[in-house]
Amino acid sequence: MNGDQTKRTRDEQKSQRGSGSVSAFVHLGAVYVIWGSTYLAIRLAVRGDAGFPPFLLGVFRLALAGTVLLGWARLRGLRVRLSRSDALTLLAAGILMWPLANGLVNFAEQRADSSYAALLLGSLPIWTAVIEAISHRRRPSWFLGLSLLVGFGGLGLLTAPRLAVAGAADVLSIAALIVAPVSWALGSVLQIRRPVAVSPLVTAGYLHVFGCVGFVVLSVATKETWQTPAAEAWGALGYLVLAGSVVAFTSYVRVLHLLPTSVVMTYAYVNPVIAVLLGWAMLGETVNGTILVGMGMILVGVWGVFHDRYRRRVPADLDSPSSKT
Repeated sequence: MNGDQTKRTRDEQKSQRGSGSVSAFVHLGAVYVIWGSTYLAIRLAVRGDAGFPPFLLGVFRLALAGTVLLGWARLRGLRVRLSRSDALTLLAAGILMWPLANGLVNFAEQRADSSYAALLLGSLPIWTAVIEAISHRRRPSWFLGLSLLVGFGGLGLLTAPRLAVAGAADVLSIAALIVAPVSWALGSVLQIRRPVAVSPLVTAGYLHVFGCVGFVVLSVATKETWQTPAAEAWGALGYLVLAGSVVAFTSYVRVLHLLPTSVVMTYAYVNPVIAVLLGWAMLGETVNGTILVGMGMILVGVWGVFHDRYRRRVPADLDSPSSKT
């Protein structure tokens, strides 16, 4: 691909962002639903002596998913060769989003209750807003900030009942769950600021491959030892590969280029809601008034983010040349 073609591809990607197309919200819905169930899958995959070591879990998951994604891209005839600049961008993003974010979640969920992990990871939209404000040198609007705070408050109410009966997470687990959303937000914003000239499917494949390399380094550095996983752990791994990575992560990469980052990051609020509903439907878990109020606050926060996006788009539409004809 020559320079003009590369520039045209990147310009097309930028023009797609904020389009609000049906396709964008279908992909966002996949991220909402599927990633809402992956907290449980990770917990099943790493818990006890019958689970995977946390970083080896990442190696298996990313190696399998990366192979599937890049193989699929080749079969579709998509361009898979990267320029040096694109390779460096995806290498940095892959390390930030996988071993330094997802890997820390794998590590923490050996000890921490999954609801506790969901609570701390719910800070992701707030960190993303802070990082974007710093990179763009502007403050988030007061309305967006208030919406994020309301959503975070609802997330706290949603997870409080489980936290009340859960054992205290150790210091390392808490630190890991604080760093993880910051690292994921950095990787996401990096992709927005430095869009690459390959398709979202190829992008997702390389993010997995580069992330896998990082997981290998972490596994070797921490001297993880192999243990025979139970059938439950293997099943969880299969779900994480096919649903969590091949389907949902590809949708996530695609929607980053179709919707504002603050809208995409609302999945961190919706995922715990999905987890509660799955627990009620599949495990008979209780849904009480506190949980319903917390879910309502989360949905209000999500609405606020979408409404803030609409308020910012209307003045732009009014100022556009087509509105003045």
